[in-house]
Amino acid sequence: MAIRKLKPVTPGTRWASVSAFTEITKTRPEKSLIEPLKSSGGRNNTGRVTSRHRGGGHKRFYRIVDFKRNKFGMDATVTAIEYDPNRSARLALLQYKDGERRYIVAPDGIKVGEVLRSGPDAEIKVGNAMPLANIPAGTFVHNIELRPGKGAQMARSAGMAVQLMAKEGKYAQLRLPSGEMRTVAVDCMATIGGVGNADHENISIGKAGRSRWLGIRPQSRGVVMNPVDHPHGGGEGKSPQGNPHLVSPWGWLTKGKKTRKTKKASSKFIVKRRK
Repeated sequence: MAIRKLKPVTPGTRWASVSAFTEITKTRPEKSLIEPLKSSGGRNNTGRVTSRHRGGGHKRFYRIVDFKRNKFGMDATVTAIEYDPNRSARLALLQYKDGERRYIVAPDGIKVGEVLRSGPDAEIKVGNAMPLANIPAGTFVHNIELRPGKGAQMARSAGMAVQLMAKEGKYAQLRLPSGEMRTVAVDCMATIGGVGNADHENISIGKAGRSRWLGIRPQSRGVVMNPVDHPHGGGEGKSPQGNPHLVSPWGWLTKGKKTRKTKKASSKFIVKRRK
């Protein structure tokens, strides 16, 4: 994937860059694999805003992605690479020998016409999925399950790749891109290779309107508000914040405070923290 820099003919395009979309082979999604997606505007089931600065944005359809890869022992041909507005990665459309079609997150370097397979008998090849027990140590993987049969929850965004470091007994040890070392059951499925579209992080939004297309609304700094609206507000002129600690509008510490539960059940699987 490549990044295309726009010619600066307007202030909005001066800093903007976009994906070149050179790997995309099909522009319309598979009709049988999409469903409507309702925008929440950051509101929960009671109608209260629980995530601020969300709203608007382009209407989207949700693509039903196969994160389980549970169609074992059957070859599938990659028929298309598609854009997905709901994630940073691309999607690969697979067609199985029995005619069924499924979307998967497109691995890096995958091409139309390649034949993929999932299951314990699959070979070590980019795009093939199998349990961690069948993957050699040192291999880079993505789309990793945290519980056997639940479906992939880890390493699903653009450019992600996790290294399988070792296997011991019922557990495999993984090194995440953050530097964290974590153990996962060897029965969990993973896909060989890394996720494609690694240049996604280098795209420059370029203008405020483009954030609005993505459903991101403007955010005001606390120091420019009044004291009634934010703990950092008030003061004459461009004054420093009154509160010595950076806090949210409700007074919660925002930098450095640990938010992970101390007795979280999955803590025992973390061998080494990311920091």
